[in-house]
Amino acid sequence: MAEEITLSVFRGDRSGGREQEYKIPAIPGMVVLDALHYIQAHQASDLAVRWNCKAAHCGSCSAEINGSAKLLCKTRVDDYEDEVIHVRPMHTFPVIKDLVTDVSWNYEKLRQIPAFQPAVNAPFTMQQRDVDRIQEFRKCIECFLCQNICHVLREHDAKDAYWGPRMMIRMAELEMHPLDTADRVDLLKGAAGVGYCNITKCCTVVCPQGINITDNGIIPLKERVADKYFDPLGGLVRKMHK
Repeated sequence: MAEEITLSVFRGDRSGGREQEYKIPAIPGMVVLDALHYIQAHQASDLAVRWNCKAAHCGSCSAEINGSAKLLCKTRVDDYEDEVIHVRPMHTFPVIKDLVTDVSWNYEKLRQIPAFQPAVNAPFTMQQRDVDRIQEFRKCIECFLCQNICHVLREHDAKDAYWGPRMMIRMAELEMHPLDTADRVDLLKGAAGVGYCNITKCCTVVCPQGINITDNGIIPLKERVADKYFDPLGGLVRKMHK
């Protein structure tokens, strides 16, 4: 490993900014978050970076490292040996300062998703396969890397049309719960815009928890929307029943 590491870190706020280079000593086992802490301690005490657990469980230290969406605490600097490590804030969300972004939009949308609604006097017994199915989605740490990499949100800034992968797996967690009685299909087709996802699987690739967002979450939700709105036989049955 090289004796010295060069980091090019974005410094700025909502009005703009630029990358600034810092050279720090290489320490075996150092992750990018360690390197930023060294910069804070010795070179730029005003460098803003959000973090909490440093164990890839809180989802706070999301950023872009050499163009890839990653957690700062999970990315080793020796993965970039002989390279300048470029660290920038998430592109999809407004910059507050330096590497800290405003992700409050995500929480606004989460509050709009109907909560778990069990049937009255429903027996709380479940098959293990149902538990396993929804447990995968509960591993989400809300790092919002999937939201950052989603091209609908990132390239088109279509937050008014599509709520993004994180909201899809939240609704999948509820929709696939065998004891839940709420119907979120209208929301999925309408305001949440599940139809805008074109299954590129970028969100699955960047998920630090290994959640299969696309295959296990978004595609089944698309199928539910298709069954309700685009299946002619099902539509006829519902019309007759209504």
